[in-house]
Amino acid sequence: MTPIEEYGAGTPEVNRPLRADARRNRARVLAAAEAVFAAEGVGASTEAVARRAGVGIGTVFRHFPTKEALLEAVLVERMRALVEHARRAAEDEDAGTALFGFLEHVVEQSATKNAFADALSGAGVDVTEVVGDVRGELLGAVGALVTRARDAGALRGDVGAAEVVAVLVGASHAAMWAPDERTRATAVRVILDGLRKMP
Repeated sequence: MTPIEEYGAGTPEVNRPLRADARRNRARVLAAAEAVFAAEGVGASTEAVARRAGVGIGTVFRHFPTKEALLEAVLVERMRALVEHARRAAEDEDAGTALFGFLEHVVEQSATKNAFADALSGAGVDVTEVVGDVRGELLGAVGALVTRARDAGALRGDVGAAEVVAVLVGASHAAMWAPDERTRATAVRVILDGLRKMP
């Protein structure tokens, strides 16, 4: 028996337009899932998400028929938020500050994002396929920040978006291994400083 059948939730609302109230409920569930998983880890229950959202468990399963589907949606939403962050940063007059501020933000978010990805991979989900479209948008937004920073003389001339992403992955892993906040901040700063153009 699927979770939907178990709770009598009916058919999941996928691939068809949602009513306004259904859209609001979906947004509430996603926001609650983001908060619950960030606070308790990806092992937190869907019941905890429903309680946080103030909806019944059937509502959760109507939108997200499995916990993996919920994790997928939260992961995609987190990446969409990064896209929007990068696009807002591109409006900053100081291109160097915009780029490095964004990179630091991504590192701060990386542990939770990686936890989602690991949980999905462990459940047999192809994470690359799940985030394919939004990942392309994110790379494009990062590329725009990189180009602006390089043109402004804030970024090394031999560095492009691919190198920045590779360094970002390394900085994110370094942050995860740091034993305390001071070490984490120093390690990340040292790594990201390697991207800066020398005076």
